[in-house]
Amino acid sequence: MRLLVVFLVACSLLPAQGKKAKNVILFLADAGGVPTVNAASLHGYGEPQKLYIQSWPHMGLSDTSTASQYVSDSAAGMSAIVTGVKTHNGVISMGPDTVRGKQDGKRLKTILEFAEEHGLSTGVLTNVSIADATPAACYSQANDRGKWGEIFLQAFTPRFGDGVDVLMGVGKPRIWDLAQKLGKNPEEAAAAAKRKIYGSTTEVPDSDARPVVVADKAIDLPQAAQQALSRLQKNKKGYFLMIEWDAHTDDPEKGLGNLVNFDKLIREIAGKVDLKNTLLVFTADHSFDLSVRGGRRGEPVLKGWAEYKASGKKERFFELPSVRVHGDHTGEEVLVTAQGPGSERVNGYMPNTRIFEVMMAAWGWKADR
Repeated sequence: MRLLVVFLVACSLLPAQGKKAKNVILFLADAGGVPTVNAASLHGYGEPQKLYIQSWPHMGLSDTSTASQYVSDSAAGMSAIVTGVKTHNGVISMGPDTVRGKQDGKRLKTILEFAEEHGLSTGVLTNVSIADATPAACYSQANDRGKWGEIFLQAFTPRFGDGVDVLMGVGKPRIWDLAQKLGKNPEEAAAAAKRKIYGSTTEVPDSDARPVVVADKAIDLPQAAQQALSRLQKNKKGYFLMIEWDAHTDDPEKGLGNLVNFDKLIREIAGKVDLKNTLLVFTADHSFDLSVRGGRRGEPVLKGWAEYKASGKKERFFELPSVRVHGDHTGEEVLVTAQGPGSERVNGYMPNTRIFEVMMAAWGWKADR
């Protein structure tokens, strides 16, 4: 009897293996590599490891190399995360047989398309262009990330289900210009799909269950997240939501501030969802060349930035007393951290394609290629 009790207690301490998720939320910090995550904590709180995402129970390190290069851009990085297949820089959710800008490769099925096929609701939110590489990789396929007009229009001609339900970001002038060069009008394409495009989150009426927002320059991402969750949570089958917040640190004050605010939004969202049936995953598509090279507790990690900015200098490489920035992507691994059902699969070193597998496994699905 004593052995049985010991066995049962030991089992109770093990993670709940095999429990399926109903919902998956993917938080993507563009260029938010490990050095940036560390610096964001120092910038926001004056201490290391104070970000909410740094408290999550499961973590690993993701390789971000592409099918052909060691350093990834957002297109190849995000495509690998949402399709489970490595491709080339500049390519949106197409296979490594793609020749950028010249030849289509195999169209890869994305995690959002799998969710749509299974009857889940889906959403894509970003504070950058809604047709830029990270959001585009979720709902479209293209041989060149620069084809914003072609990419955005695919939202209204989905391959699976009724397409992405909540789509919010910026980039309207360039998207509209490139769409018109194709002889297309985005408003007409939306109307044909019985959708409406709004210019800001404040314009979205409560009655629209599937809003599309494309702002000119800026969007209130926390408000967009609130609007998306209120709609996606109505689906009894569940939902997939991807939220991107830019964390490039060529302007370190802006980039680190963005990541601090993103972390606050993630904490807020975690408090509004049921973590018993919702998998939360945080990661980055690639890292960025920022490093903390000095500094003392009690001093701002960006000491000297105001003076450097006031000087009017715009150098690609610069040094502050505590921080060094070389404005480009880098190839080291990035953080993957998770909580919720299926999060125990996030551990150790992994290729970025495994993040796709973790999300699929959380739902109990297998990829049909």
